[in-house]
Formats: sequence, structure tokens, C-alpha cells
Amino acid sequence: MNGTIDLCEPHGYSHCGLGRLIMEHFLYLLARTFLAFIQALPIRWVARMGRCGGALAFWLDARHRRVALKNLTMCFGHEKSPTEIRAIAKENFRRLGEVYGCAMKSMVMNDAELLKVFSVKGAEAVRAVDAEGRLVNRVFTGGHFGNFELANRMSALIPGYQAVATYRGIRPPKLDQLVYRMRTVSGNILVDRRTGADDLKRAMAEGGKLLILASDQADRSGGIELPFLGYYAWTTRAPVILAMRYKCVIFVPICYRVGLGQWVLEVGEPLRMEENGKRRGVEDLMRDINAALEAGVRRDPANWFWVHDRWKTKNRQPPRAVEESTAV
Repeated sequence: MNGTIDLCEPHGYSHCGLGRLIMEHFLYLLARTFLAFIQALPIRWVARMGRCGGALAFWLDARHRRVALKNLTMCFGHEKSPTEIRAIAKENFRRLGEVYGCAMKSMVMNDAELLKVFSVKGAEAVRAVDAEGRLVNRVFTGGHFGNFELANRMSALIPGYQAVATYRGIRPPKLDQLVYRMRTVSGNILVDRRTGADDLKRAMAEGGKLLILASDQADRSGGIELPFLGYYAWTTRAPVILAMRYKCVIFVPICYRVGLGQWVLEVGEPLRMEENGKRRGVEDLMRDINAALEAGVRRDPANWFWVHDRWKTKNRQPPRAVEESTAV
């Protein structure tokens, strides 16, 4: 009791608390204004602007540029020159800018407009009904290929199915609400990956769901080390475990860029969940998933998310090469 007041203490609206609220509101208004500007433009303009932004980011974002070049050199250094690798990295940044810009634009596009720029190849392989005539649940476990943000519009792309995806909220709350609305415009369900286990269970019990899970992110906590592009990488078990829990088959769709502001999602055939009358193991199925993702990367290297450190290790040592580990 020295007669002073701590302005950061919760005496109604403190100066610190009020300042934070003003800043959060300002960021929200800025984001809304920018979003409205992008959404008012034709999508090809947005795609070009996004590619320019991505090219600029390649020069300004040194940290992610180093990650991309390191990953590309590790995976393709034995078959591509440094010049070729740098060209792939530059194109990768341009495509990421194109993806994020078009994802913002797609928020105000109706389903018919969306299908002009984003098509699906092999959707007929997904549909199946159970004994009661309900659509059977499916698991889509792809990765960050092409316009991965448009996976949130999957309910519009696969007729009859409702997409279910997990997410983790961002701060501040107003921006989180804005992103949430952007990602649920097609009526899909978003489940908080930290607290939404019961919500996921209820959603999958209804039938006719596409559970969308990425398989190309490192998971050192509960994952398993499996080969990916010549090196062992920590790989999540979640797609297989959840597919088994909810009696789903697994598809590994890959999204490819086919033109300026245009993409196609190639679904392919489902994975075999059984072999010789027995259910296949988690590791065996995850190896198939990694192999499918690897084929997608090799088909179009600039199409994948190279700015993520996919080969994190628990001891911070370089990842083990597949040839080295099998030779020991």
C-alpha cells in the first residue's frame, strides 16, 4: 500500500488491457479490409498478386527460404543442380502466395464458381452406402500439396459428404473467428484438436463424413519413424488409428496445380485395409501413405510445402538416410 496503482492490474479496464483490446480490434479491422479488397478482385488477378507476394517473400523471409533450400538439397541434391533447386524453391514460394490469396478469394465464391477453378478427379471412388442407405465415412489423408487450403471446401467438391477437419485456434480471438468462418463456408465441421474428441465422435457417428487429416507434418510425440523421400521422418499414426476406430477406408488425395489459379484434386483408389483376411498394421498402412505422398512430391516438386521442417529429430541430429539405416 504505497499509494501507487499498477496500471496492468485488473481494475476494470486497465491501460494495458485496454491497449491490447484496441490493438486486437485494429488488427481485426485491418484483416477484414484486406480480405474485402482481395475478394472484390477476379481470381486470376488474385492469383497473380499472390505469386508476386510469394516471390517477394522468398527474398524477405530468410528463415523459411533456408528451410526450403535445405530440404530440397537434402532430397534432390544428388539429382538436381543448386540452380535447379533454387528455381524450385522460388516457384514454391510463388505458389504458396497464390494458394493463400486464392483461399481468401474462395471464401466468397459459391460452389458453382469454386468448381470452375478446383475440380476433383476420381470422386466416384469415394461414394459407398451402408446397409441402412447412409453414405459410409471416409478418411482423406493427403498433405500440403497444391491449394491445400481448399480442402476446407471439400463438402462442395464431393457431393453428399460433409468434411470434418481438425484445427487449432489462433490469437487474437477476433481473427480466430474470422479464419473459422473462412474455413467453414461450405458447411464443413471444424473440431478443436485439443478439446474436440467428443465432437469428433458425434460427427463420425452420423455417417457421410470425410475426415480430413494431414500426414506430412512431423510428430515426435506419438509418431513413428518411417521413410520419406530417402530419410526417416516422424510420422503421425492418427489417420490409420481413426480410420480403424470409425471403420473407414483411407484415401490419399493429392492436389496439383494445373494453371493460374486452377487446381485438381486426384483422389485415386483407397488403401487396402486388409490383407489375407487380416487387418493390416498401423505402420504398414502409414508406409503406404508416405509412399503415395512421396510420389506426389516427385511428380511436381514445387507443389509441396517445403518451408516446413518435415525431418525434425528428437536429438536435433541430422535425419537418418534410409540406405544408411538399412546397412547397419
